Amino acid sequence: MTDYTTVSIPKDLADRVDETIEGTSFSSTSDLVRFLLRSIVIQREQQGELTEAEFSEIADQLEDLGYLD
Repeated sequence: MTDYTTVSIPKDLADRVDETIEGTSFSSTSDLVRFLLRSIVIQREQQGELTEAEFSEIADQLEDLGYLD
């Protein structure tokens, strides 16, 4: 059995994510967040530590998609 923890995001962001994932394979905000975090962790494991530029690029992409304010 997998243990879980809670991550809080602002309600308005959660609403925007719900709208964004409509018609996609993601069934919930949690599914999308798990996918994004897993992708970042896998990238880090494959390439070693993220550089500041790589981290900024990821943050910029997430902000452009509306996941970060």
